[in-house]
Amino acid sequence: MMQYAPSRPQFEVFQVSGHLNGINATDLQNQLKHKVASTPAQDILVDMAQVDSLDSSGLMVLVGALSFAQRLGRQLVLCSISPSVRIIFELTQLDKVFPIFDNQAAFETTLI
Repeated sequence: MMQYAPSRPQFEVFQVSGHLNGINATDLQNQLKHKVASTPAQDILVDMAQVDSLDSSGLMVLVGALSFAQRLGRQLVLCSISPSVRIIFELTQLDKVFPIFDNQAAFETTLI
């Protein structure tokens, strides 16, 4: 007899775009927190390919979401960060805190 065991998706993609700053930080925080809390996936991949800019408010939202995900036993991963935004992660040394991948395909290769 075979039993069906529903499988959890390996990861959930959260697409962000535009300017991540003080103007939309609260909205981003609410959406990201909801995604982290509600997904059955172990990993949440934040795709930043369409992010134009990032300030300290946007950065703090991502740090808060990372902390929240870790408390729930999940992993928050970033990908497709433009060079101009990536420098912010490097200057703040948050590139050592967040798992960062060049793109979604590069992340998927780690799931095998």
